[in-house]
Amino acid sequence: AKAVAFAEALRPDFKVYARNVVENARALAETLKAAGFDIVSGGTDNHLMLVDLRPKQLKGNVSEKALVRAGLTCNKNGIPYDPEKPMVTSGIRLGTPACTTRGFGIAEFRQVGQLIAEVLDAVAQSPDGEAPLVEAAVKQKVHDLTRRFPIYAN
Repeated sequence: AKAVAFAEALRPDFKVYARNVVENARALAETLKAAGFDIVSGGTDNHLMLVDLRPKQLKGNVSEKALVRAGLTCNKNGIPYDPEKPMVTSGIRLGTPACTTRGFGIAEFRQVGQLIAEVLDAVAQSPDGEAPLVEAAVKQKVHDLTRRFPIYAN
């Protein structure tokens, strides 16, 4: 398995893919920063980022659940010197490889960033940490977006 992975990594199209993963992560991070979210370390130079939710007064566990209900996958994640317990956290971790593999580019990741911000801003305004109308509307937008980039070609 390692030999196959190493051989694949030597192919020119893998280098393009890896570059796209990083460019997409930067676009997502910039979009979230523009929406008022803090990215730990100020941005990213790899395939993932850690979003500090404290400025929006959100918790990682609540944010993760809301985003999952909206069709957006993430993980609650501790941030450096996190004051919250590990099962709560003050951050979420987002990555770009899966959607880059589907064919998402910078424009799509900007849209994803806007959708994440839409859900989390609604949750921040909600006393119970849920925003069912916004979550449902975003879930439909996610469905429409992913339908344009199927996992398997017909």
